[in-house]
Amino acid sequence: MIPKILLVDDELPFEALIRRHFRKQIRAKEMELLFAANGLDALDKLQVEGPVDLVITDINMPEMDGLTLLEKIGIFDSTIKTVVLSAYGDMRNIRTAMNRGAFDFLNKPIDFQDLEITISRALKQVQEIRENQQKLRAAQTQLIQSEKMSALGQLVAGVAHEINNPVGYITGNIGIAEEYLQELIELLELYQTYYPEPTEEIRKKITEIALDDLINDMPLLISSMREGTDRICFLSTSLRTFSRSDADHKVAFNLHDGIESTLLILKYRLKGKDGRPTVEIIKEYGDLPLVMCFAGQLNQVFMNIIANAIDAFDMGNLDFEKVIPTIRISTEVMPANNSVAIRISDNGPGMSEAVKHKIFEYLYTTKPVGTGTGLGLHISRQIVVEKHGGRLSCESEVGAGATFIIELPL
Repeated sequence: MIPKILLVDDELPFEALIRRHFRKQIRAKEMELLFAANGLDALDKLQVEGPVDLVITDINMPEMDGLTLLEKIGIFDSTIKTVVLSAYGDMRNIRTAMNRGAFDFLNKPIDFQDLEITISRALKQVQEIRENQQKLRAAQTQLIQSEKMSALGQLVAGVAHEINNPVGYITGNIGIAEEYLQELIELLELYQTYYPEPTEEIRKKITEIALDDLINDMPLLISSMREGTDRICFLSTSLRTFSRSDADHKVAFNLHDGIESTLLILKYRLKGKDGRPTVEIIKEYGDLPLVMCFAGQLNQVFMNIIANAIDAFDMGNLDFEKVIPTIRISTEVMPANNSVAIRISDNGPGMSEAVKHKIFEYLYTTKPVGTGTGLGLHISRQIVVEKHGGRLSCESEVGAGATFIIELPL
């Protein structure tokens, strides 16, 4: 990024002098120079022109002097460095400026060699501070998210464990109940063989309970109970798959299992509500090998992207008489670069170019206040790129939905 330098001075020849001296650097795009006539003008420039790295300001100016501007800059952005220009020997103002956080001072008339050295030192320090802030912010974000996922993982694992115990009892007893019923049925058949003419009371009871239908229905009843317990077992397994906490080392993982567990967790959100029909899921799975990865973290990526697609349907003002909300998930091996690709597409409202370029930025969100944190996609990119050496990209146009592409090395 080209460093931006804002020069503040109320003397008109000052701008022309500076531009002439730095003309080569400006043409080579080694720096971008902005100019302001006083402190108020400078504050406007800081607001409009985006991130500025360095401010070089005169002290004595109309409307707002350099010392007041120095204070305002510190509040506006503490990473901006400020160099003050003063008349030779104006030690009182220089001392005040340094006490207010000035990076350095230069005397007028300007020694351009000193100016270039000072600019170089200041820009280097700004770059170091901002890089360290970015690293700290990324570490804090990852720590917060790791703690959240750890807590969620413990909760889900605990729920899965509590489900497993009673389901284990039920599953074990179903088989025994099936044996008991079969033995009772055999006993009834023996009675019917040796005592074909029951008493009137027994005959009435047989008619009342529709004994033949009851005997025929028993196997179906047992089968239905077994199917129910199998579904609960699958749910428990999916919960454990989703909440995997292998954060210290990569493991060989079936990505399809991760996607399936995520869809199961989000099943309640896929159901129709408030005029929006049920979201259809289309799966186009390729033949993927096991992938060495942090499984729990990748499940988090799947969760963020699919949940965002559902949010887009809920908040996109779509005409559901013409559009069936659909999420398509496809996977394939990409031999050319020895990787796998997971594509998650939706037919929602899509994004403008401006939004698409910002969606992975820290704290950027298009959702209403209170419903989005601006962390989901930022953390997802960190997980894919930094943790796995992969790539996370997005293709989208307004009115044409969005496709997120996760590429992971094999």
